[in-house]
Amino acid sequence: MSYNFEDAFDINDDLNSDLSSVYEPRWKRKQRTTSASSSSDLMDVCNNQNMDRFIPQRLNSQDMDIVKYNLMNQMEDDENNVMNQKENIHNQMLEQRLFDGKKVKDAKILALTEKAPKASSDWHNNLRVLYSQNKIFAGSNQNVNANRKQLCNRHIPQTPEKVLDAPGMVEDYYLNLLDWNSSNILAVALYDSVYLWNGESGEIVKLMSCTQQDNFITSVSWVEDGSYLAIGTNYHDVQIWDVAKSKQIRTMRGHTQRVCSLAWNSYILSSGGKDGKIINHDVRQAKHVITIQSAHNEYEVCGLKWSCDGTQLASGANDNVLNIWDKTSILTQNEVAPKFSLREHIAAVKALAWCPWQSHLLASGGGTSDRKMMFWNTQNGTLLNSIDTNSQVCSLVWAKHDREIISSHGFQQNQLCVWKYPSLVKIAELTGHTNRVFHMAQSPDGTTIVSGAGDETLRFWKVFSPPPTNNSEKSLPSIHQSVLNSAPRNMRSIR
Repeated sequence: MSYNFEDAFDINDDLNSDLSSVYEPRWKRKQRTTSASSSSDLMDVCNNQNMDRFIPQRLNSQDMDIVKYNLMNQMEDDENNVMNQKENIHNQMLEQRLFDGKKVKDAKILALTEKAPKASSDWHNNLRVLYSQNKIFAGSNQNVNANRKQLCNRHIPQTPEKVLDAPGMVEDYYLNLLDWNSSNILAVALYDSVYLWNGESGEIVKLMSCTQQDNFITSVSWVEDGSYLAIGTNYHDVQIWDVAKSKQIRTMRGHTQRVCSLAWNSYILSSGGKDGKIINHDVRQAKHVITIQSAHNEYEVCGLKWSCDGTQLASGANDNVLNIWDKTSILTQNEVAPKFSLREHIAAVKALAWCPWQSHLLASGGGTSDRKMMFWNTQNGTLLNSIDTNSQVCSLVWAKHDREIISSHGFQQNQLCVWKYPSLVKIAELTGHTNRVFHMAQSPDGTTIVSGAGDETLRFWKVFSPPPTNNSEKSLPSIHQSVLNSAPRNMRSIR
């Protein structure tokens, strides 16, 4: 084998040459291969429109949440549609089987062939009254009711609008020395005399005085029309006075001790005495005594009130008993038993008030040892409600146009309190008297309460709502306007 030296020189030349020109680095080869491939693919895409598949870019997390939300909503809508269809089918089956194909909303579950019977007159719906507070009673005109603006939270002044000095007012829990008539005349007994205060003019007139040296007035009461005044005395008699003529027209006797309570029922005058007797007089007859009742057993009868409809008489005494009498029995027989003898009080029962807008509803108040207001259904003798007032209850007056009652008190606070009925929530407390508030009377329009106390003052409080009036009626002066319109506001004496 022969050796070619020329080839050897060529090999040496190759070994001595620059390797970078012979061997290309790996990264350059890779870059060149990638570029060529991309260019070739791009050309294929441009040249070939009929490719077999498309691979999209991967969605981000937000797009996936949106897709999931849309899918779930669609599933819920489908489920709701299925449920609605099932419910509709069920309702159709009920309507067909139970209501003869009528719609459920149009069918009557209970059908009465006759009207429901009316509730008895003594039935009292406590809830209805509670949620219709400040509404006038049901017997009023419906148009007036609709036009009247109802005030749920009216302002009750905490100070009296007027104060009168009443020197000589006897400080005795068992007496009844104050009454206000329908003609806006207030009668006040000051020891041995009776004074009349005119609510329109503020004029004060002395009606009478006892002629006996040791005699004094123990009770006063107006007849319904305000023309006559009955006066009980410490000398055991009852006097009837014609106010217009300022003349005594008769004297009626029968009690053996002082007459401390009086109550009118048309021409019937009932009197209660310290002798424990209740005497019913017919003031038209010469022989005036109709019947005599002694159910209180010689205990002083300090509370006596006829109901608004004149069918029942309530009497309270120092024996802590409240008696309810029917007119038909008490006026026809002597010494008849009362319809009910209620013995829940544990002190003397002087404060009595019949509700003017609810028949057979009576409020009673007990003395110092009792301190309670109680509310009775006098048709069946049921105690409806009671509350401890924390002080002696001296007098009670119902509001004429509101579902409220006001009470006056003695030991220990000497205040007046206004209560919602039947919730018995105290909505106002009126203070100012410095002694027991024995007496209260209500103005003919029902808005004002006058209180008489052992501190020898009369205080006039604007407490209750005015009577409803038609907006179309003009305001004319009448006895139903405020009793304080023309009377001076400064303090003066009733004498």
